[in-house]
Amino acid sequence: MAIATDSPKTLEISRDGSQVTLALRGRVVLARVEALARDLGAVDTRGAASVAVDFRAVEALDSAGAWVLYRFMRPLRQSGVAVELAHASEAQTALMARMDPGAERRTLQRVMISPVRALIERLGHGTVEALNEARRLLSFFGLTAVTILRAVTSPRRVRLISFLSHVERVGLDAMPIVGLLSFLIGVVLAYQGADQLRAFGAEVLTVNLLGVTVLREIGVLMTAIMVAGRSGSAFTAEIGTMKVNDEVDAMQTLGIDPMEVLVLPRLFAMMVALPLLAFYANVMAIMGGGMMCVLELGVTPPQFLAQLREAVTLTQLTVGLVKAPFFAFLIAMVGCYEGLKVGGSAESVGLHTTQSVVVSIFLVIVADALFSILFSWLKI
Repeated sequence: MAIATDSPKTLEISRDGSQVTLALRGRVVLARVEALARDLGAVDTRGAASVAVDFRAVEALDSAGAWVLYRFMRPLRQSGVAVELAHASEAQTALMARMDPGAERRTLQRVMISPVRALIERLGHGTVEALNEARRLLSFFGLTAVTILRAVTSPRRVRLISFLSHVERVGLDAMPIVGLLSFLIGVVLAYQGADQLRAFGAEVLTVNLLGVTVLREIGVLMTAIMVAGRSGSAFTAEIGTMKVNDEVDAMQTLGIDPMEVLVLPRLFAMMVALPLLAFYANVMAIMGGGMMCVLELGVTPPQFLAQLREAVTLTQLTVGLVKAPFFAFLIAMVGCYEGLKVGGSAESVGLHTTQSVVVSIFLVIVADALFSILFSWLKI
């Protein structure tokens, strides 16, 4: 049995026994909600067991139309009538669900009930992403190793001008900031060491503490961290900008290997410059510490040098400097890797530059810890 209405374009009603079907037509929006409300008010649902609201012919639905439909359906559901949204799109279904004042409250309750689950999900997602990133970085390490072997067998592949340019930028240009910070670190170490050793009457051992700490650990580690923040981030920004400007794609189109042009010169320059910077940082830190010992402890410069010769040996210096090429390799590799990962936006450049610094410093500290364990095991 079909029941005609005054607004056939808005709503068409049909009934088959206890099943009532409401077929919506056209645009169910604010401009037509008055007519829709009038048509819905005329629907006879007495004796109906189920009501189906058909959205098949709906051209548009806004919150006003959804609210009128919800006000019609709510009493039916409360009285036990099954109300179904037929042929509704995902967006229409979501809009109708938002009309229920209890929906947001129930969603909030679910979120509040399971904070542990949300934490576990975030932890799991972060762990999987970290493992995937480690796998990709390991793959890039393999590609870098193959490129290095290819360059060793054919030295003409190494671009000497680019290499020397990066040595200047990574090494010579970094000397002022590395020297200043290393000098101040030496001052701090000597001052704090003398302050603590004074309680035992062993202030003279401040020279031993300064020499061993700087040469074995602090000198090379602080230099690597400074270079990672200064030059590693520069590598990422430079290569990332080239990626944004499609220069890397242009190289590949011309048959030029970006690994040989962009990565190898930076990698070799870093491995040459960082050990030299670390030695320079050691000298500056000892000079700073020596100045504090002369001023704070009243030690004369000859006495300071004599005590330093007794405290440190060539092994102490070698233990520190042997780490530098490995740190340099990690910093340059991560910097170039993050640069080649940059997408097509300036935001991506900033994101990967930050990530480059964080990952580089993390790997340098991990490598330093592994070296410490190795040297302790070897009793060096």
